[in-house]
Amino acid sequence: MKDGAIVCNSGHFNDELDLDALETLAVSKERPRPFVEAFKLKSGRTVRVLGEGRLINLAAAEGHPAAVMDMSFANQALAAGYLAQHYRELEKKVYPVPEHIDEEVARLKLAAMNIGIDTLTPEQVKYMASWSEGT
Repeated sequence: MKDGAIVCNSGHFNDELDLDALETLAVSKERPRPFVEAFKLKSGRTVRVLGEGRLINLAAAEGHPAAVMDMSFANQALAAGYLAQHYRELEKKVYPVPEHIDEEVARLKLAAMNIGIDTLTPEQVKYMASWSEGT
């Protein structure tokens, strides 16, 4: 790795980074700031590991706030309901969350936050669906 490399784990398990090997290769280790460990290697290079090598979105960012997770869980639940209702007509493949579910979750979230949103005019919808105008 290049000197000053920053490494973090965004996978699913805490053992995806071999921190024991890094500790063995290091001549020193310091914590320059919260959630950052700097390993100085014999070559003089430094490797910085974020969040002690644990899942970075949980270890260093203190997880996802409930205000975000509620939308994620709502999308998952409504998508599961959609699959349960439409499984006979769907092929066995990966599907994106249907747009109407995404839009409904967003609408409900904004309403819960007492935030209004404009509705596109037919002209705006046509413009957004076209590559013939604009940039």
